[in-house]
Amino acid sequence: MMSHVDPYLVGLDLAGRRVVVVGGGGVAQRRLGGLLTAGADVEVVAPQVTPAVEAMATAGELRWTARGFRAGDLDGAWYAIACTDDPNVNAQVGAEALERRVFCVRADDAPRGSAVTPAVGRHDGLTVGVLAGGNPRRSAAVRTALVEALHAGVVDDAAEPVRPGVALVGGGPGDPELITVRGRRLLSRADVVVTDRLGPRDLLDTLGPHVEVIDASKIPYGRAMNQARINELLVEHARAGKFVVRLKGGDPYVFGRGFEEALACAEAGVPVTVVPGVTSAFAAPAVADVPVSHRGVAHEIVVVSGHVAPDDPRSLVDWPALARLRGTVVLLMAVERIGAFAEALMAGGRPADTPVAVVQDGTMRIQRTLRATLATVADEVREQGINPPAVVVVGPVAGLAEGVTASSS
Repeated sequence: MMSHVDPYLVGLDLAGRRVVVVGGGGVAQRRLGGLLTAGADVEVVAPQVTPAVEAMATAGELRWTARGFRAGDLDGAWYAIACTDDPNVNAQVGAEALERRVFCVRADDAPRGSAVTPAVGRHDGLTVGVLAGGNPRRSAAVRTALVEALHAGVVDDAAEPVRPGVALVGGGPGDPELITVRGRRLLSRADVVVTDRLGPRDLLDTLGPHVEVIDASKIPYGRAMNQARINELLVEHARAGKFVVRLKGGDPYVFGRGFEEALACAEAGVPVTVVPGVTSAFAAPAVADVPVSHRGVAHEIVVVSGHVAPDDPRSLVDWPALARLRGTVVLLMAVERIGAFAEALMAGGRPADTPVAVVQDGTMRIQRTLRATLATVADEVREQGINPPAVVVVGPVAGLAEGVTASSS
């Protein structure tokens, strides 16, 4: 390919068609994912490959010929990639490809190949490819910016209006950057957003002026919108021809009453989409340097709702069994009754000096972390004025990394 000629950007249908990748290192590993997604019949020719490439071969996703390149290896190929660390081998692959009229990418010397790999991004059925005249950093930067703009709704890719219905979107633990890509995209298309105080509130400011925002917050031991009324609002607006996003904190199905809302929509004949979210049960401890699992320390993680006390007849938790476990217990909605939970765990056999971490407003600018033990946590929560929302982690993992500061970038 002549370097001064702009390449012709085209989409290849490689489904079921033979593609040969010569080389098994990091470049091959990066290219293989896209080829397999395209349904290509892939053969890797290389004496050694990375563990990830070997795993693909073991799983039957591709074939690995464990030797160097030989003449005839491109027989029947539709496309080839030469990505060894030896320019001479890459040149041999390119020469055979030229002879056989097989388009070939030269990873080491793009102008000497007959094809160029664009920087590729995907968004909701769209594939964005960018070429920048041999400047891969520029093409990657533009690709990333375009895809992020599509994800955020800055660039409107909707050829048709969104159909009426409801999307139950898990907004993550609070930081607006921790919502999923799909959740962010659906939020950008909403006509109505029913949200609460645990959702990523900073994202509300990005909504268009036409979007109706309904506050369905439940303040602990204070003001709260009735769940039945929330269900009614979702159904009413969807039946009025609106696309409704129910923006919830964490994951909709982790103590978020999301399935109640899904059932209400289904019973009313309203289409509903569920978008999982990053649960605060794991995310809040992580940003506070508390791993809920650690090799050789915890082999189980139990997430428990603390909305009722251990002795409440409505409780479904087997506290004596929970106390006998040696791993991690994560308590949600537990601040008000933390003393009762600590007593129940100690009464069941958990040592009084078991480490406890309490993370308030995890991932938010006002995040606070308290470290204590089962014996002291109730007093310290009260003395330090810890308030909901907070995640409580009980177990050896809570004492692993005091003083460790992880980067949030």
